[in-house]
Amino acid sequence: MLDTSARLLRLLSLLQTPRAWPGSELAERLEVSGRTVRNDIERLRELGYPVDATRGTTGGYRLGAGAAMPPLLLDDEEAVAVTIALRTATQGAVPGTEETSLRALAKLEQVLPSRLRRRVRTLMAYTVAVPADRPVPAVSADVLTTLVSACRDRERLRFDYLDHAGSATRRIVEPYRAVNWGRRWYLVAWDVERADWRTFRIDRIVPRTPTGPRFPPREPPGGDIAAYVAGRVSGAAWRYRARVTVHAPAAAVVERINPAVGTVEALDAGTCVLVTGADTVQTLAVHLGMLDFDFDVTEPAELVTHLRRLAGRYGRSTGEGSPG
Repeated sequence: MLDTSARLLRLLSLLQTPRAWPGSELAERLEVSGRTVRNDIERLRELGYPVDATRGTTGGYRLGAGAAMPPLLLDDEEAVAVTIALRTATQGAVPGTEETSLRALAKLEQVLPSRLRRRVRTLMAYTVAVPADRPVPAVSADVLTTLVSACRDRERLRFDYLDHAGSATRRIVEPYRAVNWGRRWYLVAWDVERADWRTFRIDRIVPRTPTGPRFPPREPPGGDIAAYVAGRVSGAAWRYRARVTVHAPAAAVVERINPAVGTVEALDAGTCVLVTGADTVQTLAVHLGMLDFDFDVTEPAELVTHLRRLAGRYGRSTGEGSPG
């Protein structure tokens, strides 16, 4: 049987999982009597840990929120995962959290067992992150917290916003989710004045306080919120757009198209329309070539010209065309 101190730590670890623990199950896990469990629960309460108790068939003990953060008891895999996440945060995933992440990381690494410390150091030493190919807009941790809190509490938000053209606007929205795509953050919200769903870059948002009244939940757009954001964001950034007839079943094309690259609509059993785009016609031509299906395209004119140039180049490379 564990001694009292070890048993209390084990009990605290069990109570930190997001579920209610019946007293009988705790007694079985700790190999003690129900009376000992009740006494240990009281000891934890005396030490300042708010242990809540509920009755009934689904009742039991669980750790409630208190005035102070209790010590977290992590298993090996959890400790490694948290350490790696903190190291990533120190590299500026969300600007403004680097210093606090570094302090938390130092505390955690100090108490890691040597076997776990070696695992973490090996992972960090032999993995390399490729820097972003362009500057990443900074997202304030305070702004991000304000937005997700409004999402959680279903409270209307007022904020100043710089649109894609750089024009300043004032928005009133019902926020739904903050979505992280790479190192950029987006807010998906119902725009009250436009009566439609909108996607906003969080680095362009300046919230106004206080938040507004609560609102009833709405059905999210598209079902898959990540795919919705990917489609909206990539489409808004395209310089060139194309509507391409692909001679293949829609299901086969969908398997090769990420929502960020385009949308597919079936015409018949063996033909579909792909709406896609890119910043350059060169990139657009690569996407179409990687489909490995026959296709017809008539616009934009720049893409048609580029595809003809590629056709001639590829023909010459295999001896099917004459130089010139």
